[in-house]
Amino acid sequence: KPRNITSYLMLQMSSSWFRVALPLCFAVLSVALTITMPPPLPAVIGVCSVAGMALILKIKVENRTLSSLLSQHVAVKVVGWLGRRQRRKLEADTLKVKEIQQETLLKRLRKNADTYYGRQYDFSSIKDIKEFQACHPITTYTHYQDLINRIAAGEEKLIIAEKPLILAMTSGTSGSSAMLLSTKDTNTEFFLQGVTVCLDAMQKAFPETKSLQRTTKFFYAPTFRQSEARIPIGPNSSTPASSRHILNLYTTPAPAFEVPSEKDTLYLHLLFALKDPNVGTLESNFASTVFYAFSALQERWQELVEDIERGNISTALSLEPKVRAKLEALMKPDPQRAAQLRAHFQDGFRGIAKRLWPHLNLVLAVDSGSNQIYGEMLRESYCKGVPFYSPFYAATEGLIGVNLWPQESERRYLLCPRSMFCEFLPESSLDEEAPHTLLMEEVKEGENYELLVTNASGLYRYRIGDIVKVVGFHNQCPIVEFQYRRGQMLNVRGEKVSEALFLSALKKAVAQWPGAQLVDYCCAESGILGDTIGGSDPHYQVFLELKGVRRLTEEQRHKLDISLQQDSAVYKSFRIKGSIGPMRVQLVAEGAFNKLRKQMMAYSSTSPNTFKMQRVLRRKEYAEFLLGKTIS
Repeated sequence: KPRNITSYLMLQMSSSWFRVALPLCFAVLSVALTITMPPPLPAVIGVCSVAGMALILKIKVENRTLSSLLSQHVAVKVVGWLGRRQRRKLEADTLKVKEIQQETLLKRLRKNADTYYGRQYDFSSIKDIKEFQACHPITTYTHYQDLINRIAAGEEKLIIAEKPLILAMTSGTSGSSAMLLSTKDTNTEFFLQGVTVCLDAMQKAFPETKSLQRTTKFFYAPTFRQSEARIPIGPNSSTPASSRHILNLYTTPAPAFEVPSEKDTLYLHLLFALKDPNVGTLESNFASTVFYAFSALQERWQELVEDIERGNISTALSLEPKVRAKLEALMKPDPQRAAQLRAHFQDGFRGIAKRLWPHLNLVLAVDSGSNQIYGEMLRESYCKGVPFYSPFYAATEGLIGVNLWPQESERRYLLCPRSMFCEFLPESSLDEEAPHTLLMEEVKEGENYELLVTNASGLYRYRIGDIVKVVGFHNQCPIVEFQYRRGQMLNVRGEKVSEALFLSALKKAVAQWPGAQLVDYCCAESGILGDTIGGSDPHYQVFLELKGVRRLTEEQRHKLDISLQQDSAVYKSFRIKGSIGPMRVQLVAEGAFNKLRKQMMAYSSTSPNTFKMQRVLRRKEYAEFLLGKTIS
């Protein structure tokens, strides 16, 4: 659920206020220098200071223009100042959470009081939280679906006062994709309360990230379609188009983002990253994207090295002639770099990131929740020795929390009291018809809750389906860890095995299989497969992709079942009674999950930027696809 740091930085930098702010910074600097110095000196000092910074930081700046270096330096300074300012505001808010939450709620209600929906629930007369809870029900997506469809068709002022920027599609991790509204307020809050605060935390924890090194960001141009009212429909994340003003901060050149194929764009990401030995950060929304990038690198490194050696771009890429010409104009034969790269690859891929880029400071990507296993694999193999930072807890609905502790191994997020009005449904009450919710100041440490949010884009007391655990407080504000999605629970007899619980048992079992390393996994309840697999007792069908193992014995498979029984008393009781049959563990071929990922994205129209692997499959065709890839 959380997103990468520059997703909304990019959106904001392309907005009108940032387009004014950056030139203004340059203008003030220019005027100050011009007034106080003879004409030649300002230019000389500008060049010398930026060049000096590069020398002090021991960073080469080949292929970087003075303007790109200066714009990066100014951007870091401006956002750093904003980050310190917003962090002070956040600290003050955590001392009076109840007051700030009520203020946030009433602000939302006042803004949308004159809409069809606001009049229906009499928003203008609500004076406090209790009145709001008394008159407005707890909601799910079906409550809004018809209204959102009418907005897509062109009706205005139904749920929100303004026209939405986009109709944002959720990733559909725990069911069908939902179409939600995204507004300017949502983006502004994400930038100010999320991006700037996390950049401040990141720069304090990893001071090297303030340097003039470029970032390799693995992101792709998503496909948008238009509603009847010409409102864009697509993912609510940063795109190369929305980031066009700061693409010079990244190693991938702008023409590469005109390539429609994800596979070809990834090749270009890797090619231009390998050309630059001084990459400072690897970034993506999710750790899975970084992992798949390194998997592609391991498969195609020889082709990439040859391109760098010869100064061209592989003919295997399907590029339009104009795009190819622009990209090849940026290539020059570099046999010296190619020889370095070839030697590094021949030494193996464990710790390869730090050898390819000796000044690499950070991997910036979400590695919690369903991305946990990808983060662990990266840390153990490709990115060994490189710190990771998972900055946000967020969703299509907006910013939920920020990680103020970048160097801690546990991914904890401080809830942002001004971003959303939050309510908490105790885990024991999830299935009640009229459950009682708690507020931020009422939750207890150590307890699990489902989050309900009232956001800036027309959702009220909305169940987002995330279960979080309160692990502490920062002043009065809860700190949470993401646990699981409600729709991603295994439940064939009422046992309710969560994603976190199953993964914990799986990791214990894999540790007992000599030479095995977990690459990916998912499960299916036997009911969705019907007669395909035979047997009458309901059970879990488990699909595993492993490294180092080509076959599992019956004894090894049984260890997974035993491991889950040890972790779940309810599951164990059903197994002892025979109400649930033994797990059926399928070992699938190498690359099966990457192929499943592509199939899932094609079906749901999900962007590679926002895709998350489903851990519990709800579609029969996905489970049958993996059955067809079974090798043991």
